Amino acid sequence: MHTRLVVLTVTALAMLPQGCAAPRANDTLSPEATAVMAPVHQFVNGFNAGDVKAATSACTDAMSIIDEFPPYEWHGAGTCSKWISAYDADAKRNGITDGIVTMEAPRHVDISADRAYVVLPVNYTYKMKGTRMQEIGSTMTFALQQRHEGWRITGWSWSKN
Repeated sequence: MHTRLVVLTVTALAMLPQGCAAPRANDTLSPEATAVMAPVHQFVNGFNAGDVKAATSACTDAMSIIDEFPPYEWHGAGTCSKWISAYDADAKRNGITDGIVTMEAPRHVDISADRAYVVLPVNYTYKMKGTRMQEIGSTMTFALQQRHEGWRITGWSWSKN
């Protein structure tokens, strides 16, 4: 019985699609995936540095965002700037400072013609009223479109772990 269970388990695992495994830290991205990830890095790095211009220039003007603070959803023209303003207001209201997002290796970078879909684990560290806080194991999901100026974010969502 034990041997049969082991054989069934190994067979079931072998049948899983190879794409189910998360990339390891030392896995390298294709040149296309690296290009798709550039605005994602630009947005997160801009956020971390408090550089609104860098963050917003990674996004299309009209886009969609879903995040964990009110009003939870933003869309339309100027979305990225509206989200930053709402984040700043929420942070001020809750005594949040020093917010930093760190990204891990993407789980998916799917590219189809001029569209891309990126899923990556993220961590968020910050201070709340002077106390160090962290959200570990959250997920950001991005939709992107390739434009004449390069890849740009058309939507993203944050999912707290």
